[in-house]
Amino acid sequence: MSKRAIIVGAGAGGLSSAIELSAAGWQVDVFEAHHEPGGKMHQRDVGGVGIDGGPTVFTMHWVFEELFKRGGRHLDDCVSLTESRRLARHAWTDGSHLDLFHDIDLSSHAIARFSDEENVEGYRRFCEHGEIIHDLLKDNFMACPQPSPAKLGYRLLRDGGKNALAVAPHQSLWRALSRYFSDPRLRQLYGRYATYVGSSPLLTPSTLMLIAHVERQGVWCVEGGMRALAHAMAEVALDNGANFQFNSPVEEITGDAHSVSGVRLKSGETYKADVVIFNGDAAALNDGLLGDRVRKAATPRSRKDRGLSAITWCMRARTSGLDLDHHNVFFAENYEREFTSIFDHRGICAEPTVYVCAQDRVNGECKSTEGERLLVLVNAPADGDRSTWTPDTLRQQRDRAMDVIKRGGVDILVEEENCVATGPDDWHARFPASGGSLYGAASHGMFSSFTRASAKSRVRGLFLAGGSVHPGPGVPMATLSGSLAAREILGRAV
Repeated sequence: MSKRAIIVGAGAGGLSSAIELSAAGWQVDVFEAHHEPGGKMHQRDVGGVGIDGGPTVFTMHWVFEELFKRGGRHLDDCVSLTESRRLARHAWTDGSHLDLFHDIDLSSHAIARFSDEENVEGYRRFCEHGEIIHDLLKDNFMACPQPSPAKLGYRLLRDGGKNALAVAPHQSLWRALSRYFSDPRLRQLYGRYATYVGSSPLLTPSTLMLIAHVERQGVWCVEGGMRALAHAMAEVALDNGANFQFNSPVEEITGDAHSVSGVRLKSGETYKADVVIFNGDAAALNDGLLGDRVRKAATPRSRKDRGLSAITWCMRARTSGLDLDHHNVFFAENYEREFTSIFDHRGICAEPTVYVCAQDRVNGECKSTEGERLLVLVNAPADGDRSTWTPDTLRQQRDRAMDVIKRGGVDILVEEENCVATGPDDWHARFPASGGSLYGAASHGMFSSFTRASAKSRVRGLFLAGGSVHPGPGVPMATLSGSLAAREILGRAV
């Protein structure tokens, strides 16, 4: 008789676990509280049109290529991808703007026109060191089931020799950037990568330089949005025999004092299993939302440890001025104030950085002849369990964001009925115990990456997956977490 696994949650981590275990011959049942797979990879309906309201950046192609292959499929047969020529378009309220590319020479020419040769030389050194850090950490940290500072240090010295000196977690990203860039706008641009893991560049370790290298390896647009990727992952799991039950929230992870035995749904139905994988914010376990038996399954964290939340607006709108690309970032002047406002004062500054994903634009072409599909986002504190964002306060924040965008050279005209807002309290309701954090705990301090829960929990038979556990947030990392959990169960080496 095949062994049975229950997966609670069909986000990226749960989906990758479902593929890995079903392909290995396990009976897999996935229970998802919402009506479709994807977790944060979801769409909002705006006037009958779906707009991605969560992750929008597809990177680390190899993670999905290898996962789909283990599931017996080819990624390119399941998902239609178009590689972006530009990484992103960046604009500032002083009227300057800069496009960056995969190709280092193209980006160097752009930076030379934007700034000067000193910063071009700094950019090239930044790329070199980011690649070294990425290559050292890819196998020694990302793919390691439960890294420790001592074990990682040994492996870095063993594999990297003198190159390991480029890994300087004792130094903040913000401070490290001053070694490469004298232009404050470039420090802003590369400091923004800390927000990819829900953190402040003022506090996160300089090792996050590797994220810029990951983007230079390739950024793709997914036809149908990131939601299409989630559905494709679910299809691969289904092909291998996994079973999905949607609109089926889990009330409790059942078991005795020593191990888990299955789950009980809110409907009252119970299901038995050999193992349970929880694909949700680990804080939900700490808060007892899945029962008292599993309260101590993961390392608890405090409210101040939470990573960033966000206010998002999914809209159909008309734009004019500077042409948007698929990914766009609009900066104001005082970047440090944005993060002290969020993490020290639990608020949003008057001039926030604004991200705009123009979902109908691919490599400079706009596929829409009517209103464009836009996701507009500003960072926010993860206090969604303690504060409520009223329509008036959300509209006020939108006006501030639109002002930054306009001063960056783009006018966005949107009617109220074509704009759907989501605040930290909405994110908290969708992902219980998170406070609205989209990233789990913030990666602040040199040891922060080692405080995340690992795939194997403190309760026998219970495993963890998702962006709140190792190796961290973001769709590729959450996908890796699900594979790590499955491999722990299967007893396979990474």
